[in-house]
Amino acid sequence: MPGTFEPLPGGGAAVALDDVEISIIRSLAVQLLELIGPGPAEGAADEDPLAELFSQGPSEPPADPVLKRLFPDAYSDPEQPASHRDAEEQRAYSAEFRRYTENDLRAGKRDNALAVIRSLDALSSASAGEGGAVLKLSAEESQRWLGALNDLRLAIGSRLEITDEEDTDLLYRLPDEDPRKPMVMAYLWLGGLQETLVGTLMS
Repeated sequence: MPGTFEPLPGGGAAVALDDVEISIIRSLAVQLLELIGPGPAEGAADEDPLAELFSQGPSEPPADPVLKRLFPDAYSDPEQPASHRDAEEQRAYSAEFRRYTENDLRAGKRDNALAVIRSLDALSSASAGEGGAVLKLSAEESQRWLGALNDLRLAIGSRLEITDEEDTDLLYRLPDEDPRKPMVMAYLWLGGLQETLVGTLMS
C-alpha cells in the first residue's frame, strides 16, 4: 500500500504515509489555502444570510498565474482564434460567469484543502512517534482529497509552466541539480496519488 490508495470495504480509500509525506502534503495544502484566500468573515452569514446568498465575486480573472489556472475563464479558448467582436463577447460572458460562480468555486477548493489538513492532523495525532500511519478516508473525504490533489497539481504545474503532456515528459529528464527538481518530484508523486485514488473510487 505505500504511496498508493487502495479501496476500503464499504467505500472510501486508504494509503500509507510516512511523516515526511504527511508534512509535504500538509504544507502544500496550507500554501494552497493561503493562495485561495480567506472566506467570508466568520458569523457574517449568520448575521445576514441573504447578503451571503446574493454576494458577487470578482468579474476579472486573477493576476496570479496559478489562480488563473485554478479559476480559468469559462468562455475563452486560447486554441481558437476569435474576431475582435467575438473576443469582446467572450470576455463579457466570462466576467458575468465569474461574478456569480467564483466565490462558490473558491469555497469548494478551500473546503477540500481544509479537509486534507484536518485528516492529516488527526492522523499525526493518532500516530505520534510511530514514523507514519495509514490514512483511512470515507467516500466523501476521498472526493475532497481528489479535488485537493487536482488543485495542488494544477498549482505546481502552473509554477513549472506545464501546459501539455510533452512538458510532463521533459520533467523526467531534469538533472538532479536543477532547482526545479524538488517541485517536479512533488508534482509527479501527487500525480501518482491522484491516479490511484481515481482508480480506487472507480473500482
